[in-house]
Amino acid sequence: MSWPLVPVKELCELAVDCVNKTAPTVDYETEFKMIRTTNVKGGFINLDEVRYVTEEVFTKWTRRSRPRYGDVVLTREAPVGEVGRFTSNDDKVFLGQRLFHYRPNPEKLDWNYLAYALQSPQVQGRLKGMGFGATVDHVRVGDAENLPIPCPPFTVQKTIGDTLSTYDDLIENNRRRIQLLEQAARLLYMEWFVHLRFPGHEHVKTKDGVPEGWSKVELGKLCNLRAGGTFKPKYQGQPEGDLPFIKVRDLSREGNTIAITGADNWVTLDECIDFRGKPFSPSTTVFAKIGEGLRQNRVRFIVRETLIDNNMMGATPDQRATVGEYLYFFLRDHDIASYAGGAAIPFLSSKVLEGVRVLAPPMQSLLLFQDEVAPMLQQVVNLEQQSASAAKARDLLLPRLMNGEITA
Repeated sequence: MSWPLVPVKELCELAVDCVNKTAPTVDYETEFKMIRTTNVKGGFINLDEVRYVTEEVFTKWTRRSRPRYGDVVLTREAPVGEVGRFTSNDDKVFLGQRLFHYRPNPEKLDWNYLAYALQSPQVQGRLKGMGFGATVDHVRVGDAENLPIPCPPFTVQKTIGDTLSTYDDLIENNRRRIQLLEQAARLLYMEWFVHLRFPGHEHVKTKDGVPEGWSKVELGKLCNLRAGGTFKPKYQGQPEGDLPFIKVRDLSREGNTIAITGADNWVTLDECIDFRGKPFSPSTTVFAKIGEGLRQNRVRFIVRETLIDNNMMGATPDQRATVGEYLYFFLRDHDIASYAGGAAIPFLSSKVLEGVRVLAPPMQSLLLFQDEVAPMLQQVVNLEQQSASAAKARDLLLPRLMNGEITA
């Protein structure tokens, strides 16, 4: 089934490019938030990692428009073609440069349908074809305004939009629940092991900042630190297999917030044996050991046997001395990048990290912490896996709905 193609601006109340220069930001939080292209991905707009500006800048940069619930945002550059639904009621958000802002006419175009039409293979192919540039592909403002999209009857649009948004609403709700669980677990870690208000602390004497029964030890006494391996290209790029093979980019992969539950590369057990891979065991904490990934201090927890590449390092807890949940929060909140060497490209050595002196709680406290936190992390894993399944189902359904192969 083919629907007529209509320039998107004819179906919108608003179709405008945002101010095409960088807004001056401040290094402290304000109520005025700027979205960048990095905040728009896979149908979502992430308002958790934004830049902040003053009220004066906000007023100046919103003279053309400011997003509101039900709007849709498209990236024109870096990269081309990412789409996000604006599902927030926050009226103090504005769009940075290289973002195009659509506000559908509610009598002509369903806003959810627009978001999925823009993500459909048909329209994405057209956007990629429009991209040009000597160094970075970008879409012209006029092309973003006049982008032709399939335009079925409004009732069909609404049905498609409602069907697909059910999956994304579930994913977004899960993301909020994950944030609350992570915050609760982290606050407990901070309370017990940073502020030293652990259970029974009132009856424990402290000397030189060290509670009785605690000790200062080298990190290498608590865990085994090991870098990942180098894998030939022939073992990479498989979407399914027995073991996930993690690269640095997987640390920021959608769905991997605390635990690594998805990866772009998988290998079979036979392949693992063939290249003599050494998987890391569950409860290992993994992180980047070189370059920008190290600077960003992205730390994740693995829940199954996993291979990691040689740009990453894993910290596997010594079960006689610590537990994986404590080790994860310790490494996440510790500035491990500060121990890196290298002037141009920071590089973290396992030997240097092993020698870092840390305050080690007694096993009794660690096991109590594990009892409290492990169920939270397991719930996070369950929610992340549920979201991954929802995203997969949505991605399979989207092109079939958009080309009329099936009806919602």
